[in-house]
Amino acid sequence: MKGRQRLHREQDPRLRRTLALALAGALVLVVGGLSVVGLRVQQVHLGYRLDALRAERQRVETLIRQLEVEVATLRSPGRIEGRARKLGLVAPAPHQVRLAREYVPGSAGVAAVGSGRITASAAPLELPPRPGWPQAR
Repeated sequence: MKGRQRLHREQDPRLRRTLALALAGALVLVVGGLSVVGLRVQQVHLGYRLDALRAERQRVETLIRQLEVEVATLRSPGRIEGRARKLGLVAPAPHQVRLAREYVPGSAGVAAVGSGRITASAAPLELPPRPGWPQAR
């Protein structure tokens, strides 16, 4: 043999194609796996957020119930009467109570409520005189 001969190997085109398909398949599997993991992380994050919102809703509902109780307590007639007495207020005598009159805007008449409808009359409504009260003019 004359010197060293070099062997020349021809590359098999099927080998490159197979390698390319294997790399593409591995890439698809990695991307799919990362997508699943990302979706799971997002699901866990949304679960924590949902729990926090439920806790906040429960806290707000409890606060609303407490405030409703407080409003009912503050509006109770017994409490209001007690506070009024502390301030020196007394209940009016029957002859001290007068009915309020409502005037219809834009007319000279008095508004009267009858059968659930407000009507206006041209003549003012006359009330019987109350003893001890000045007469309206």
